[in-house]
Amino acid sequence: MHRPSAEPRAVVAISTDRVDRHGHTTHAGFHGYVHAVATVGGALPLLLPSAPEALDADTLIATVDGVLLTGSPSNVDPARYDAPQPHAPMLLDRERDATILPLLPRLVEAGVPLLAVCRGFQELNVVYGGTLHPAIHTLPNRMDHREGDHQRPIERWYDDSHALHVAPGGRLAEMVGERPLQVNSLHHQGIDRLGQGLRVEATAPDGLVEAFSVAGAPGFTLAVQWHPEMRVGDCPLARALFSAFGEACRARRAERLRSRFH
Repeated sequence: MHRPSAEPRAVVAISTDRVDRHGHTTHAGFHGYVHAVATVGGALPLLLPSAPEALDADTLIATVDGVLLTGSPSNVDPARYDAPQPHAPMLLDRERDATILPLLPRLVEAGVPLLAVCRGFQELNVVYGGTLHPAIHTLPNRMDHREGDHQRPIERWYDDSHALHVAPGGRLAEMVGERPLQVNSLHHQGIDRLGQGLRVEATAPDGLVEAFSVAGAPGFTLAVQWHPEMRVGDCPLARALFSAFGEACRARRAERLRSRFH
């Protein structure tokens, strides 16, 4: 007996890292993001290559319903925000910078839902004219936001690490309320100067910006410094973020289909 097919899901493009694997240039993404988008966001995850010559904003806007900017071991090149190269070694991914950074203003302006995590959070800040500090733990009156002991099992890296103070009246507060929460922390860089037109959505106890949105953005646009994708199985905050993102992507898909047929 013929069964009607399920309603097609919203499509979410997930940014990748440009890495070397066995001597081959590779586009890589952690499974945690794929899992969170598919199971909690209810969307179809597709990996977006870090290849600027292969992508363009117009096609993305016309074909995807959301974009997830992932975290990464690499950092945004300091040259992108007019900072000197650090003295200590820093893992960079200039191909990802060249791919993602030019796309972001167009995606936001077009109302494509955007969820940015860790490196993605920092990318979005830089695009809007913000700057980063390369080693938050070296600053006076700041916490150590790094992941800690690398000998622990990898899943323990994502345990809650510090409190999160949600700003009143913002997008994040609408999702989870304004009560204090707990989040994990796996970053050595952090926001130095917040970009123009960005609204603080949450801070750490030391005042470091942990979440922001783009003020006036026509669509869902939220950036977080912590890693919710690894906690969707046991953390209400993580599930709330990906649920809200998925809902925005489904609304975008419905709008995109209506405009196509009318």
